Amino acid sequence: MNPRRLLFLFLGALTVFRLVYITQLELFPDEAYYLQWSQHLDLSYFSKGPGIALSMWLSTHLFGVGEFGVRAFSPLLALGTSLLMFSFARRLYGETVAIWTVLTLNFVPIFQAGALVMTIDPLSIFFWMAALYTFWLALEKSPAFTLRWPATGALIGIGFLAKYTNAMQLLSILLLLALTPKYRHEFRRPGFYTLLGVFALFTAPVIIWNSQHAWITLLHLRDRGGLDSTSRFNPTAFPTFLLLQFGVYSPLIYLAMLATVAWGWKKARAHFKPRFLLAFALPLLAMYFVLAIKRPGEPNWTAPAIPSLAILTVVYELELLKEKRWVRTYAVAGLALGGMISILALDSDLLRRAGFSLPSDPSTRARGWRTAAEKIEEIRNAYEAEHGQPVFLVANKYGTAASVAYYLPHPRPAAPGHPPIYVPESAWPDNQFYFWPRYDELVDYKDAAQEKLRPSTNLDPSIRTELTAALKALPTDDAIPSEEVRVRFLRALKAAAPELGIDDYYTESFGYNPFIGRTALYITDRDDESKVPSVFERTFAHSEMIACFNILRRGDSIRQIRIFACTGYHLQEL
Repeated sequence: MNPRRLLFLFLGALTVFRLVYITQLELFPDEAYYLQWSQHLDLSYFSKGPGIALSMWLSTHLFGVGEFGVRAFSPLLALGTSLLMFSFARRLYGETVAIWTVLTLNFVPIFQAGALVMTIDPLSIFFWMAALYTFWLALEKSPAFTLRWPATGALIGIGFLAKYTNAMQLLSILLLLALTPKYRHEFRRPGFYTLLGVFALFTAPVIIWNSQHAWITLLHLRDRGGLDSTSRFNPTAFPTFLLLQFGVYSPLIYLAMLATVAWGWKKARAHFKPRFLLAFALPLLAMYFVLAIKRPGEPNWTAPAIPSLAILTVVYELELLKEKRWVRTYAVAGLALGGMISILALDSDLLRRAGFSLPSDPSTRARGWRTAAEKIEEIRNAYEAEHGQPVFLVANKYGTAASVAYYLPHPRPAAPGHPPIYVPESAWPDNQFYFWPRYDELVDYKDAAQEKLRPSTNLDPSIRTELTAALKALPTDDAIPSEEVRVRFLRALKAAAPELGIDDYYTESFGYNPFIGRTALYITDRDDESKVPSVFERTFAHSEMIACFNILRRGDSIRQIRIFACTGYHLQEL
């Protein structure tokens, strides 16, 4: 059978397998977190653009909010990336290189994970690959102008909305044009500038949102990259970074890629194709290699460098194969090892069945959340029944909050628009929960008055009349009301809603906190957390642990959940 047809059959079968398998794993915490983003659509978010939220919004509206609906696009994006890479590699080096490049890509563990788990990486790599292709096609038409220039800008822009790293392609393009005499004239032509202009349009949502939120994303990215640290060198950071890279790319494949960089560097001086491919890999790799001197970072940060580097690696191996027969064995062993790591990463129970104990198992992050959530709901219901009042839930971090909230049989937000589970209050935002309704924020008294004036409320007619008049007397804008108007309104509202605890008309702000005096159940999956965080000690009258249980998988504890009852909430004193 034709090798190309065999490849397409393989990709089709692999995609079907992935579409089936995505229903067999519980959501990872990041997936559950991004799902909440999609339920609170915005121009941008704390750490990333709106790409992942829009993608999940669309997939869950098409396929429902189950695991399949959340992840449906991930296998399809992996298929699309593979087909784009096949077409692009065939255009550059022929069908043999294209076939082996696609096979290599699909045996890389981090790509395999991205084909099953819906995070920002499947979107980022797909649009990186698409922009790579259209930019090549634009250069083929040079010096004539083609719509592939603005198309490239749009594809980089869409990728940027998913992952800010995709903007590095602009630097790659700039360097490539500057270092290639044949294409330097593009700086005097409209193509390059239409590319930049179209890309700039896609940055608008991120810029607008950040301008409204104190440019918090820039501060977050500075912190993530270790740029806010005063230390200059961390002796363990770079070795850790390399170890992670070898793990997620498969040791033999990653070693071949590193060797390819050295080989390609020499080739790039005289040949445009390796220069082109390295231009879309080296700037990104160099940036994270430098940052790794201080902090190892996340292993997936370098993932967009895979497409061009994979093509060049296959070219290098095929050329080396003409002289050294062991290269064939090495390449097959590399694919086999990559496939094995991918399988074990997806189903670590294979090792447990063989009698191996795992000191660290990344797959456990997507295990046991349904069981934990069902147990937490049982504990919450029992506590509420015993004490006769509803409680609100707070989790130790955003991943725990999102995962438990997703699998709660009956999630009950404390108020409309609120998340089912909060994270601890903080003076400084460190995740997206800070920008959603929180249990520590003040609610406008005018909203409470509007609620009391609804026709369905059983309010004394004279109190209703006075409250209506007092509310109308308030300024319609954000202007500060006079003392007489303010006191009249607060007096009327106190008569209508004594439960708000308005303090004899001396309330300075037009806000109150509806959680004052209430009880929270604090949920933590940190093994070393034997008491509540200090912020709870400052904002609750009393706290005690009421439950502790382990989530087991094949006899091993993969997670311990502790629940604390925190009573008598009050605002922090300034």
